[in-house]
Amino acid sequence: MLKQLFLASAMVVAVPALAQDGATTKPTAPSSAPGAASVPQEPASADSAQAAAATANAQAAATTTDQVSTIVNAEFASYDKDGNGTLEKAEFAAWMDALKAKAPAGGDKPGDTKWNDAAFAQADKDKSTSLTREELTGFLGASVKSGAD
Repeated sequence: MLKQLFLASAMVVAVPALAQDGATTKPTAPSSAPGAASVPQEPASADSAQAAAATANAQAAATTTDQVSTIVNAEFASYDKDGNGTLEKAEFAAWMDALKAKAPAGGDKPGDTKWNDAAFAQADKDKSTSLTREELTGFLGASVKSGAD
């Protein structure tokens, strides 16, 4: 459910930006003879369309990671109750429960300690029993990417 929330948020921001980068026709060179009809350029080949799609996917992934990083940086201090620059398990659980409460119905329910414990263990890469901003950003960014697959 959390993955879906992040994915939906990323798409709301990314889709208008990606739509602006859509396939555009190349302008034709002006004709030297007055009154001569201009011939439009051929559309892009399938290979260039695939390359453009791959580039758009890479840009969307980078944008998603940037968005997750921005959200984590903006909200981290409000959940770091003791102000030590890391999130302990209870602080992390409070943040995840708040995100789940904002998510559409049908997903994980807030207050699921088993889910929160498993998510914390997965996010705590260095097994220090606390999460840094980088660990949290990596965990949430990976969640969003896997939700998009």
